[in-house]
Amino acid sequence: MSNDNDNEFDFAPPATLPPNFQKEEEDRFEEDVAVEDFGFVEDFGIMGGARDEDLLPDNTAISSLNVGIVGVGGAGNKMAKAFMDIGFTKTLLVNTTGKDIPRGVEEEHVVLIPNSDGIGKDITLGKSVFKANGAVVEDALRTRLGEVDWLIVLAGGGGGTGSSVVALQEVFQRYLKSVQAGGEVLYAVSWPTAQESLNPTISKNALSLLNDVTGMPHVVIDNERQTKLLRGNVGMLGLYPYANTAFAKLLGQVLKLSTEISPIQSFDSKDLETCLRKEGRMFIGSTVIKDPATSKLGSLILHNCLTRAVCPPPNGKPQTGTLILVASEDMVADPKISKHLEAAISYVGGRTETLFSGVYVRKNVPGLIAILCMNGIERGK
Repeated sequence: MSNDNDNEFDFAPPATLPPNFQKEEEDRFEEDVAVEDFGFVEDFGIMGGARDEDLLPDNTAISSLNVGIVGVGGAGNKMAKAFMDIGFTKTLLVNTTGKDIPRGVEEEHVVLIPNSDGIGKDITLGKSVFKANGAVVEDALRTRLGEVDWLIVLAGGGGGTGSSVVALQEVFQRYLKSVQAGGEVLYAVSWPTAQESLNPTISKNALSLLNDVTGMPHVVIDNERQTKLLRGNVGMLGLYPYANTAFAKLLGQVLKLSTEISPIQSFDSKDLETCLRKEGRMFIGSTVIKDPATSKLGSLILHNCLTRAVCPPPNGKPQTGTLILVASEDMVADPKISKHLEAAISYVGGRTETLFSGVYVRKNVPGLIAILCMNGIERGK
């Protein structure tokens, strides 16, 4: 071999190198080994976890459950905005077009599916788009919501994007599993009005969504019932914003009251989770009884909650029921009214397989406030 070839692998340092070169190289080598040894952990943290700068702020709404809200599609986005407005800041709005995002929603709450501009009420296309872009949604859930236990997923039946939402069910479940969540996914879906259902595409899409969520915990919000309840009290422009806010506040009250200790009877987070885990439909309604000094209090509460709710009433006997009563100090101090309250709880309890109840005391309530929830309602009942 020539001298040139011999010199090619000659690593003898030139005389001009600094005197501490060898020590610096050893230190650098030790640094590199340390980073390499823990490189997997470091990469895993970057790829699989949430950075502080990406996380949405914690919910300011008081809740016994650590919940994240996900609104999908135009109607779902509007419902999610109502939850944001009452303090559920861990909320994401998922859509295939930015044109349906409500005004006033900051960019960090928005997840737009790339390379799409709406679905055009085509749920076959919508499900295909969600299947192909599940990683986009899953990444947003991890990096922005961080660790939650329950996901409340909101969607409108009739449109294309919202009616395709169950195509993301595996994404939701994988995310909850990855953060070791203790809860599940609760769907809240809307059913179109009778006028809207005259359109065969809207009717077909709504039915498809209802079929998709049948075996899962879900709430159905009947837009026809909402319209009838609010007609004459709210104008067309404010009807759905008002209805969305009312639903968010009602569910928010259940989450809030289940954090409190009652001197009479508490409805706690474990009771709530037991109910929410029941497969099938959930009913939720409320009423205010101006004069609770009646022997027919139980039937009055049940009738008012069932007829004045935006959810379709159940037939048959749900697996669980929850009756939350909010009374004044005078009511719970009155022996006669107290007896009626106890009878009302028993009356409602007889309409469910298992009843959970709570009685809370407040000052200056406008009457006896009752919130009725029923879970595990079978399809068609």
